[in-house]
Amino acid sequence: MKINGNAIRPGNLIEYKGRLMRAVKIAHTQPGKGGAYAQVELKDIRDGTKMNERFRSSETVDKVRLDDKNYQFLFADGEQLTLMDPESFEQIIIDSDIIGEPAQFLQDGMMINVESYEEEPIGATLPDTVTMEIVEADAVVKGQTASSSYKPAVLENGARIMVPPHIAAGTRVVVNTAEGTYMERAKD
Repeated sequence: MKINGNAIRPGNLIEYKGRLMRAVKIAHTQPGKGGAYAQVELKDIRDGTKMNERFRSSETVDKVRLDDKNYQFLFADGEQLTLMDPESFEQIIIDSDIIGEPAQFLQDGMMINVESYEEEPIGATLPDTVTMEIVEADAVVKGQTASSSYKPAVLENGARIMVPPHIAAGTRVVVNTAEGTYMERAKD
């Protein structure tokens, strides 16, 4: 699908110079001399390189449509993740790099949304939150509860997060997978 250069929005995926690029930042500029243009920061989704390009409203670019599909996480083998299509039971293998930092919060049977371009997985997202158990938490320092201080804790997957002083080892908590931060105590 072709769109005008000034219609590019952050998050859009475009095919540019034979590469698949995601628009990261956009600044519309109208100089005193000459026509208006959009200054777009593009990031190659395959190798992560960034580039800045100017697009005039008269230029057109190819906007790419991605296929979204939910897969069930089965297991990890090093950096390789094995996922299964819950409808056809077909298995695919993706690199954990596609998920990035949130991959540390993967749990058996978790549903993951995988974005594909021409049947090649290029992105994957976990659910917004995950419930995990605290296995280690520092003791509360007396008199520290009055301020909004947090203390370090270790989750069952080995990840370190900051939690409120009242959270102890053995407590189940809800964690934001995108940021790796404590949200609330789990309601059991």
